[in-house]
Amino acid sequence: MDALTNFKQVDTSSLVDRVEDNLVQLLQERKLKVGDSIPTELELCSSLGVSRTVVREALLRLRLMGLIESKKKKGAVITSPDIFGVLSKSMNPHILDQDTLREIFEIRLVLEIGMADFLFQRITIKDIEELKKIVNNEPDASQDHIFNIEHEIAFHGKLYDITGNETLRKFQNMLLPIFDYVHNSGLLKKQISLHKYVSHKGLVDILENGSPELFRNAMRNHLENHFSRLFS
Repeated sequence: MDALTNFKQVDTSSLVDRVEDNLVQLLQERKLKVGDSIPTELELCSSLGVSRTVVREALLRLRLMGLIESKKKKGAVITSPDIFGVLSKSMNPHILDQDTLREIFEIRLVLEIGMADFLFQRITIKDIEELKKIVNNEPDASQDHIFNIEHEIAFHGKLYDITGNETLRKFQNMLLPIFDYVHNSGLLKKQISLHKYVSHKGLVDILENGSPELFRNAMRNHLENHFSRLFS
């Protein structure tokens, strides 16, 4: 067994895998920015010492990731990838394992509590009025509901809009369906009754008259049932 320790680990990645990695490194070394043309296939073949077929396959992968695109008269150019367009194809709760689903569920809880300072910096009187309308359209029983996907999308979606962070908003749109799936899937412990539950109306009141710290605590209570199902 000791003799085996002298062997180097075998590189099981394919040639295309390695060329893909080298391509990304090459583009970084040349400090190319969005809109800049990348070297031609022949230039890449020469630089990387591989066939044109391998280079084309590696470039195709970069196109699928949204890192490059073809432009008339410019050839392939660097692009800013649609991160969530690529990610959304994998964010299907029916194809993710239970550990991943649970972790995504937890991510949403962290985001909801962590947005407090952004909300208080950017919220307007008009935003408050729109939140009040959303709450008024909820049935009275929603004050005691732990989770309802339609109410959550309307209310929490508006909160993400108020942050002014478009990336955060897009991420939330992907998280909510998975959150709903996990909530109803049986992966978590059974719901319990809460004594400190803060409703959507309570959250709006704090946004109008409170502080980021009060909002963080209130949002934590609003989501308490979910934490209880994770930790208890």
